[in-house]
Order: sequence, then C-alpha cells, then structure tokens
Amino acid sequence: MKSVTPIFAACAVLLAASAAQSHVVLQDAAAAAGASYRAAFRVGHGCEGAATTGIRVRIPEGFQGTKPMPKPGWTLTTTSARLAKPYDSHGKTITEDVVEVSWTANGKDNALPEAWYDEFVLRGTTPAQGGPLWFKVLQTCENAQNDWSQTPSSGTSTKGLKAPAALLEVIDSGASAAHAH
Repeated sequence: MKSVTPIFAACAVLLAASAAQSHVVLQDAAAAAGASYRAAFRVGHGCEGAATTGIRVRIPEGFQGTKPMPKPGWTLTTTSARLAKPYDSHGKTITEDVVEVSWTANGKDNALPEAWYDEFVLRGTTPAQGGPLWFKVLQTCENAQNDWSQTPSSGTSTKGLKAPAALLEVIDSGASAAHAH
C-alpha cells in the first residue's frame, strides 16, 4: 500500500496558501485522482459588510457525479448540461451531469451574517488524472456580490489575484483509487 503522506503534506501547504489568498476556500485543498471527494466551500465573510444570501458553484470539467448537500433554511438548485466528454459510471454512459449548484437563503433570517462563517457542501468524483481543478464561486449578498472566479494563466499560484477561484489540487495516486459513495 502506498503512503498517503505526500497527499496530506500537499493538503496542508495548499490549504494554508488558499486561506491567505481567498475568502471562499475548500476545507480540503487536495484529493487523490479518481476518488470520491467531499467539497466543503468555506465562506469566511460577506460582501462589503453585507450578509451572504447566495452561493453558486460552477463545477469544473472532469469533476463527475456532483451531489450537493441540502442546507436548512436555504433553497438548493442544480443545473445540468450535456457533457463534451461523456464518462462511464457503473456500466452506464453519462452524457449529462451537474454543472452548477446554488444555495439561496430563504429570507433575511437565514442569510449568513458578515461576522460568521459557514460551509456549503457537495460531493463527486475527481478526474482520473492529477492537476489543478478550479471551482468558480459567486457569492451574492444583500446589496453586492463577490465573484471568486479568477484563475492564474498557468500553475496554481493565486498571488496577485483579487478574487481567486477555489483550488482543488488533484494528486495522481499511482494506483487506481477506490470508488465510494
């Protein structure tokens, strides 16, 4: 069995780097290729002092089988689209998949106050090949929004980006990962 220590080391480094640069970050910033992954998007503040009323996550190409977690007090919606590259899941060819997940607060009482943080969660399967995967997140507030969608032209450094997308570093495991639900 291969050691997973390099994956955990990469997670720690990437998480520290992302937290310093971005305000919507993934709890776990690295994951094995071809594995089930729980994406917890941490929202650390509102928009210019206003409470967060909506979060929309655009699912990057290659992230498969997205299933969002409902959040009490929030309306959950998904948008599906035809895939440019179909994939196989349990012997079935998947030609359409979730490309966007949105959570919208059901009124002011359910909005996320500026002084608090929360997480918005979904799961899916990472691509079979390693590399950076960027989740673009639109944070809507009472009277403003933050579009966390900037990505570097190359590499994974978000230095100099004012509103970087949430980065997941997919790491080749050297062996086929177990598929879990």
